[in-house]
Amino acid sequence: MAKILRGKHRPDFTPYVDCGDGVVIINADKIEVTGMKEARKIYRSYTGFIGGLREIPYRTMKARHPDYILMRAIKGMMPKTRLGGQQIKKLRIYAGPEHSLRAQTPQAVNI
Repeated sequence: MAKILRGKHRPDFTPYVDCGDGVVIINADKIEVTGMKEARKIYRSYTGFIGGLREIPYRTMKARHPDYILMRAIKGMMPKTRLGGQQIKKLRIYAGPEHSLRAQTPQAVNI
């Protein structure tokens, strides 16, 4: 997904230009992980207050926000620049099979 967002699949790829395509991911709730990641992986966030470290296990995060799991994974593969932030805005993730982007006629790609 990061490769398509960045535009590396195109012959006219330029590293400093946003020439990537938009990506729509559906059925994010069907994500699978390998090994012991389901039991051991923890998502951490800090509120900014003293003792404000929040830890959410993978199983809870998958039940609550399955789209966040994919968003965080793909965002980690993108460049940490203004261009990367601009490219990550073209990513749309939906937990179920329904999405509201029918007017753009997205092409289905099985990866």
